[in-house]
Amino acid sequence: MNPRRFHASTLAVAALASLSFLAVEIAAQNPTGTPAATSQASSTTDNLPAWAYPPTPPGRGGGGRGRGQGPGGAAATGTPSGVAGAAQGSAPAVAPAAAAATTADAASLMHVPGSTVAYTQAQVRNMHDVPDWFPNGHPPMPDIISHGDKQLGGGGCGYCHLPTGYGRTENQSIAGLPVQYTIDQVADFKSGARKTSGSRLSPVATMVKESQTVTDDEVKIAAEYFASIKLTRWIRVVETDTVPKTRVAGAIWVLADGGGTEPIGERIVELAEDQDRFELRDASAGFVAYVPTGSIAKGKEIVTTGAGGKTIPCTICHGPDLKGVGNIPSIAGRSPSEMARQIVDIQNGNRNGVQAALMKPVVAKLTNEDIVNITAYLVSLAP
Repeated sequence: MNPRRFHASTLAVAALASLSFLAVEIAAQNPTGTPAATSQASSTTDNLPAWAYPPTPPGRGGGGRGRGQGPGGAAATGTPSGVAGAAQGSAPAVAPAAAAATTADAASLMHVPGSTVAYTQAQVRNMHDVPDWFPNGHPPMPDIISHGDKQLGGGGCGYCHLPTGYGRTENQSIAGLPVQYTIDQVADFKSGARKTSGSRLSPVATMVKESQTVTDDEVKIAAEYFASIKLTRWIRVVETDTVPKTRVAGAIWVLADGGGTEPIGERIVELAEDQDRFELRDASAGFVAYVPTGSIAKGKEIVTTGAGGKTIPCTICHGPDLKGVGNIPSIAGRSPSEMARQIVDIQNGNRNGVQAALMKPVVAKLTNEDIVNITAYLVSLAP
């Protein structure tokens, strides 16, 4: 047996054993946990934190598409309600969104900086021939990543999660995750053990559908491919009191058309650094996460100490550097929107499975403020 693999497995077992013991202790101390969704004004119609679950604004249905989003809600305007706090600092704005493609320019070839590849708008939106602007920036994509199964309706994994596995704000970064962990998550989607708390979030519905058509061999191939890619830092973190105004487009937040700023309040605002490149599914274009002033330090206190018994230190299971141990995933440097949804989905009973079951008492007492602080700290770390 590989000594390093045996050591990692031993640590993982020990971590899970510690988690089980401490989780029982926390559950006994805190029998009536209050999920984050019930403790804030800024929420969706599903009573969820709007910053992580983009809502359908009043008067808008859930059908249609946001530009570049794939299946999902219609593009609409609206800003989170319930934001509070005085504007003391000003965050820099990010690049404006590109204009919607017209019939006349739909066939025009498009480019991104640093790439010699060119695509039409139709090619960018082809889930069965995944756009790959930088083919030398990752291992050769297996067919399940680049094409999926057109006959059964399944798209290539690289379309939503990108060829690098870095993902986007509306789904998940899966680069560098343990092979068995990814296999287990797809199995949970397939069995119904893993769902979403946001009724209109199409990416999870897409994953549930994909899990029904993909074979076990294809899941293993995809899991091994993404596990071979190291996640690097591509989310810029800015602590601030004031953020650009935003609106909902499909399943994401984008800059409001009229510009302007507003207090950040009790939320994280995560945006593409360049909306044009985001729409083109450019895997080299990163994100910016605006987090409340002081939230990183507060999050570190919760993550490393357990906040006086409210929870347990994340380092017990996810490792001292939060980069994972054995089959336990890394959580450092990943999208705060993504991480927040995992916590809330576990709180609400919409994410289950063996590891999620162990996490339930651990996250039961976390409020929205706690989740904001925790995920601000996590995204500030090097992956």
